[in-house]
Amino acid sequence: MQGQQGGVYLTGSGQTGTALGKFRVIHALSTTVINSFTETNIVDSNGAAVTNFTLAAGTQLGGQFKDVALTSGTCICYYA
Repeated sequence: MQGQQGGVYLTGSGQTGTALGKFRVIHALSTTVINSFTETNIVDSNGAAVTNFTLAAGTQLGGQFKDVALTSGTCICYYA
């Protein structure tokens, strides 16, 4: 279950589209483009952090994330 530790409602881009902290789930409320994380355990086949990708509305991404930055969209980042 998500939400027991609370979360951050995140919308927009740039400084207004950044949630600081450690998170375990990102739930996209609308089509959301994730720009970057400062730390994550989601990596590509070369071991590099995955960045600049799209989550469809209603989907969730689980993992370990720190300081989530959006390019666009709206999501809730649930604290770890």
